[in-house]
Amino acid sequence: MHEGVDGLLRDKTRLPGKAPLPPAAVARVVEPTGTDSPGEATHWTAPAMAKAAGISASSVRRIWHAHGLAPHRMRRFKLSNDPDFAAKLRDVVGPYMNPPAHAVALSIDEKSQIQALDRTQPGLPMKKGRCGTMTHDYKRQGTTTLFAALSVLDGTALGRCMQRHRHQEFIRFLNAVERAVPAGKLVDASVDNYATRTHAKVEAWRTRHPRWVFQLTPKSASWINAVEGFFSALSRRRLKRGAFRSIADLQAAIKRCIDRRTTRHPGYAASQRMRKWFEEAFG
Repeated sequence: MHEGVDGLLRDKTRLPGKAPLPPAAVARVVEPTGTDSPGEATHWTAPAMAKAAGISASSVRRIWHAHGLAPHRMRRFKLSNDPDFAAKLRDVVGPYMNPPAHAVALSIDEKSQIQALDRTQPGLPMKKGRCGTMTHDYKRQGTTTLFAALSVLDGTALGRCMQRHRHQEFIRFLNAVERAVPAGKLVDASVDNYATRTHAKVEAWRTRHPRWVFQLTPKSASWINAVEGFFSALSRRRLKRGAFRSIADLQAAIKRCIDRRTTRHPGYAASQRMRKWFEEAFG
């Protein structure tokens, strides 16, 4: 009341807060975070760092947040060591960006060991305030392998489920694709470096079908193959939370997904999305 506005701005009636941590205490948290590890652990936690630095765990979290540090997180990466990476990249991505005029550009791969998992008890449906439920345990009913060929131009897919993924099954799938592709068109197929691709009988099959051209993806770069995106969507949207009582049930569900994709996504829409993704990834 006596000091006027100056006294009001200083707010003398409020109790003084805690003093900020000194720079030395902040350095004791920041410096060892990215270099040292606590004993036999692989990374620091807030309680462990608080004990080592002599401050509270909440102060450690505030310091980490202020400096953009997150020792609990880890990002995986994989770099291709293929000496011909650039040339193979152009051969594989080229048909994605500019599909050939008188050819069919296909992305071929297999998704092996798809498990038919049946839950031990039925889950409860989702309702207000509660998400859907699923038991943590399951029954294994067997596995299947999905061979798929994704058309780069229109985004449609052709798939076959088989028991194994040897060169015999791969040749059977190639025969199915050969029958589906119109006569007179070349086939530009992008495949990975799996051993079945270079098997002697597969090479003999390619000799008997001269319109087929295989473009091998670089080593450790199978993600370039466009059909991997289709496999990812299939796993996330249909397989991960599904319950299948038998292998036949699993194979029927996969077939319905492929048929639904072919009927719901005809035309150029899927190709445009793929083109945009590769333009952003490779400029």
